[in-house]
Amino acid sequence: MERVHQLLQGAPGVSKEDAESWEQNAPLQRCSPYECTSTDNLILQSQPYCTQTCESSLFRTATVWKNLNPFWGEEYTLHLPMGFHSLSFHVMDEDTIGHDDVIGKITLSKEAIGSQSKGLDSWLNLTRVDPDDEVQGEIHLSLELLKDTEKISLRCQVIEARDLAPRDISGTSDPFARVIFNNHSAETSIIKKTRFPHWGETLELELDPEELSEEGTVTVEVWDWDMVGKNDFLGKVEIPFACLHKTPLLEGWFRLLPLGNNEVDAGGKLGALRLKVRLVEDRILPSVYYQPLIDLLVESVISPTEVEDSSALTMLEEVTTVESRQDVAMTLVKIYLGQGLVVPFLDYLNTREVNHTTDPNTLFRSNSLASKAMEQFMKAVGMLYLHEVLKPIINRIFDEKKYIELDPCKIDLNRTRRISFKGAVSEAEVRDSSVEMLQGYLTSIIESIVGSVDQCPPVMRVAFKQLHKRVEEQFAEPENEVILRFINFPVIFTLFLQDLRDQHADTRTSRTLLLLAKALQSVGNLGLQLGHGKEQWMAPLHPIILRSVASVKDFLDKLIDIDHDIGKVPQRAVFMPSVTVKEGYLHKHKAEGPQLLSRFAFKKRYFWLTSETLSYAKTPDWQVRSSIPIQCVCAVERVDENAFQQQNVMQVITQDNDGQLHTMYIQCKNVNELNQWLSAIRKVSIYNERMLPSFHPGAHRSGKWTCCLQADRAGCSRTHSAVTLGDWSDPLDPDVETQTIYKQLLQGRDKLRSVEETSLSTSSAWVQFIYWPQEVYPGQSVAARLLAVIEDLEQAHATFQRREKEDATSVILNP
Repeated sequence: MERVHQLLQGAPGVSKEDAESWEQNAPLQRCSPYECTSTDNLILQSQPYCTQTCESSLFRTATVWKNLNPFWGEEYTLHLPMGFHSLSFHVMDEDTIGHDDVIGKITLSKEAIGSQSKGLDSWLNLTRVDPDDEVQGEIHLSLELLKDTEKISLRCQVIEARDLAPRDISGTSDPFARVIFNNHSAETSIIKKTRFPHWGETLELELDPEELSEEGTVTVEVWDWDMVGKNDFLGKVEIPFACLHKTPLLEGWFRLLPLGNNEVDAGGKLGALRLKVRLVEDRILPSVYYQPLIDLLVESVISPTEVEDSSALTMLEEVTTVESRQDVAMTLVKIYLGQGLVVPFLDYLNTREVNHTTDPNTLFRSNSLASKAMEQFMKAVGMLYLHEVLKPIINRIFDEKKYIELDPCKIDLNRTRRISFKGAVSEAEVRDSSVEMLQGYLTSIIESIVGSVDQCPPVMRVAFKQLHKRVEEQFAEPENEVILRFINFPVIFTLFLQDLRDQHADTRTSRTLLLLAKALQSVGNLGLQLGHGKEQWMAPLHPIILRSVASVKDFLDKLIDIDHDIGKVPQRAVFMPSVTVKEGYLHKHKAEGPQLLSRFAFKKRYFWLTSETLSYAKTPDWQVRSSIPIQCVCAVERVDENAFQQQNVMQVITQDNDGQLHTMYIQCKNVNELNQWLSAIRKVSIYNERMLPSFHPGAHRSGKWTCCLQADRAGCSRTHSAVTLGDWSDPLDPDVETQTIYKQLLQGRDKLRSVEETSLSTSSAWVQFIYWPQEVYPGQSVAARLLAVIEDLEQAHATFQRREKEDATSVILNP
């Protein structure tokens, strides 16, 4: 697994989805564009946006119109395959008519990213885009060196290729392959209009005896044939000739490489892009190796010791740095969600937090593991619920774009709309109008929240009830504002802007959301700080804030009023069945009836996705819906542009009870929406058992597939089993999550050894001997058992690494 934390500051970039198979232990990459600078050499008025590529587009930032120094502030989490080699960021100039123009690009190799332990953070000059470097895809080859008394020959069977770069305006290519060794060469036939050619041809090169001793290279090049002008380069494979002496028959899929032209730095003439990228690369072992560590973590909450006693969780908190505590907290939340023990886990941490606090006003104010775990739990389980509750009012604010301002120092009368026809608008009129509109928005938000008790996930309600109980046991008159500390309205609004909106808020909308966030945070603080801050101009909202406090207190009382049996609460589900994971208008391909022209074959439909169904109807209010059970989904993939002459099309392949496959084609409005829907459907279907190993990126038309031009049903490209975009709602993967905990413990091993040495030299009262199966770690302290688990995992990693190196000596690895 590779985990990349990337912070991109500068023009945004588009990424490409790797053509290789995505494994569940795929790398995690996090990308965040913040700031971009261009020089005056750009066109006078540019509409820049950034794309990131890793063999297919992964994300596209919003367009900043008419700006040479754009600022995005967007953050992305991307999952990349273990075999990825580089990431490219293209800065584009959006054109309303015609194709967008490429301003420049930045390519980062995997080695360059991984060489910086704390991540790469710098301004990088854009370089020009060389078409010979923009290659992608793989080719299936079989090579054999034949020797007999009469002749010596090199036989190369060119079988097929997949996911080649499109070079023609139609979105396809006309590929042919060429085999080269020294002065010998041979070519395959040309297969027109396909990115997935199937040649099945054998090429032979007759060699002279003296050439057998040479240490040359066998090169297989793929080209796009053009009737007019020169052919376009599609990629190459280089195989050392010495390997053919060692291996009688060399066969496999090889990644196509660029020509290798060095990128020429334009010296800043094209502009610069600020990037921050952090890559974490992990090897994920089979589940059996992580089970002892899982058992230790589970034991901490199912067999809790006294508050002052040590456990695996307390040891983990002790060796975890403040910087990494948030990631550790989210990882633990996912582990315990997967074990069905998230409520006991939170209860254990919260009990320790409460018992170690003397003043209730300081509860969960620190960077403790309990505080971070509750925050991450809210994101993983509660954020979808909050999205569903607040989305209508947030969308209304975006759509209305009202000018609202209360701060006298920031009121700009030139930006206001005329409120009356009597003359110019005064500051008092602007302030009164702003107060009225803010009161309306605030009332709608509070009403939506207090009326959503039944929509709140039961596991979240039970967790809050347990928290209230622990506070009540420690303090005489507990207040429910402790719960409100985990309903952080400014954070919610920030997530709304990135997760639910496909465009940046304009200046007016941003200011309105900020003022509402300030008011809502005062409600969250139960109005205790009103009138004591510097922002006295917020005073006109104080009455409605105080009225809202009473409503919120009543809401919290109802929220924790739930009868529960922890064993029956569905704690495993990140996606609750009743919660809509994603919804919105898409275009569905009309498969029935006479075939229409491609552009008229897609009909607008409103889609809903839950953990159980993918459904659609003509409009959101339409009474009749068509539904597809998620358990029937066996592949969710992109569709080649040539299939319908349309961009941003995906396919959902399902299998009915009779084993028949059915495909639904859906078109999204842009690459971001495409990847969001791809990832969302893959997340809810990731545990399906009947997933397909391959698929066709094209459509079946006139008896053959448009992608490979073959008639058979077997797919010509591998399916992707992992999600593209990652976030707090990623599916549970206990092996990946436990590997993260192991790495944290490995970094803190010296502290654990110090604890163990202390426990051996003195009779420390806080060292607890918990029950453990006698055949495993008998009679050891918690620190000793953790050290033993770390050592076992370290040895397992070393063994697997040694095997990989041994395998690499007998297999040609195409770099």
